[in-house]
Amino acid sequence: MRRDDGSSLPEWDAPGQNARVGDIMIRYAHVAEPRGGPWQPGDDVPAYVWLYNKGSEADKLVGASTPNAASADIVDSDGKPLPDGVDLPANQLVELEPGKAHLMLRNVCELIRGGDFMKFTMRFKNAGSITFNIQSQVPVYDESPSPTQ
Repeated sequence: MRRDDGSSLPEWDAPGQNARVGDIMIRYAHVAEPRGGPWQPGDDVPAYVWLYNKGSEADKLVGASTPNAASADIVDSDGKPLPDGVDLPANQLVELEPGKAHLMLRNVCELIRGGDFMKFTMRFKNAGSITFNIQSQVPVYDESPSPTQ
């Protein structure tokens, strides 16, 4: 994929849901991989996504929701809410990932196993809203020998 300035963006071959609303390209949208068993009702579950604003004007992720959780908050790297959302500068990629701002599904309503899908809505200040299915990432189990064996 070529950006307007002629440079390339990475190929979007990572697992996760891809979508587009207005000038916002949504890539690699997924619920975090369950660790040690499925996510349980009542858990707070992280969700990650890459957002590329192809427009010439800045936009902002202002909210998200899913019927599978009490709320879907935009949070900073420490899990503290970002009530003003996340800025999406023009012609830039913003990665909402572990250790950075990301989404947090608060108090999930049902068991979520790796591979499960749920409806998910993202709201942007200028681009509007989009609803799509988001998947819980399938766990990748480390089969290397244990250091204690």
